Amino acid sequence: MKKITLVLIFHLILFSSCGSNKKASINKEAQVKAKLEQIYKKYKGTKYRYGGTTSRGFDCSGFVQRVYKEAFNIDLPRSTRDMMKLGKKINKNELKPGDLVFFHPTRKYYHVGIYLGNGVFIHASTSRGVIKSDLSLNYWKKSYIKGRRIL
Repeated sequence: MKKITLVLIFHLILFSSCGSNKKASINKEAQVKAKLEQIYKKYKGTKYRYGGTTSRGFDCSGFVQRVYKEAFNIDLPRSTRDMMKLGKKINKNELKPGDLVFFHPTRKYYHVGIYLGNGVFIHASTSRGVIKSDLSLNYWKKSYIKGRRIL
């Protein structure tokens, strides 16, 4: 009887801790997403400005650098190419809120944004400024390179 009781207690502890880890992970993702949404609202529509790192205008890496500093107090490098070397490479189907997403839309330049979840990312668009975009759009699907996890 003691063995059965001990085995049951062990399983209860094991499985209850597994569930709490999953809940903690989901809670962290929700917190990251909420923080990103808050900062997105602050900068939504801010015009594109090559070399820009302020609310007067952002380029893509300037926007990502600013958001990471404000949201997570993390200093990122200034260039997209340098950001591409950070963190851990993540498969597209494993992206979580806060992951960086990288694109190579033309031969001339690279582009970076921040994944929000549900196939959506935020970034500084050259034509529309700071916006949300859908990864499933052909333009982004064709030019997608990789995701990187910094958090």
